[in-house]
Amino acid sequence: MRKAVTSKKAASAGPYSHGIDSNGLIFLSGQTPLDPAAGKLIEGDIKAQTKQCFDNLKDVLEAAGLSLDNVEKVNVFLTDMNNFSAMNDVYKTQFSQPYPARTTIGVASLPLGANIEIEMIARRK
Repeated sequence: MRKAVTSKKAASAGPYSHGIDSNGLIFLSGQTPLDPAAGKLIEGDIKAQTKQCFDNLKDVLEAAGLSLDNVEKVNVFLTDMNNFSAMNDVYKTQFSQPYPARTTIGVASLPLGANIEIEMIARRK
């Protein structure tokens, strides 16, 4: 069974669900550092932007009744791989060991001119 997960706090920049719950696996759409209240990207360095991505993702997880402890896989997209270390500084504070599997990919551009986007896959325990 497939069911949409919608957070009242996270914003969408297009026609997609914040997440899809499919038989206990929750696929979270990528979140950029969009301030849901203002409807625009936040200002600040990559650390602030990474934190905002996680805040948005945590809101979606919460809407699904989950937390970061349920996350199995993370995909990070960066427009500048020189931001990898700074992104990692924030990333490592979000999880405890064993950390989820992760892929980090350098991309040419992201929606709305964002510098980072993060997507996740979580599992109901």
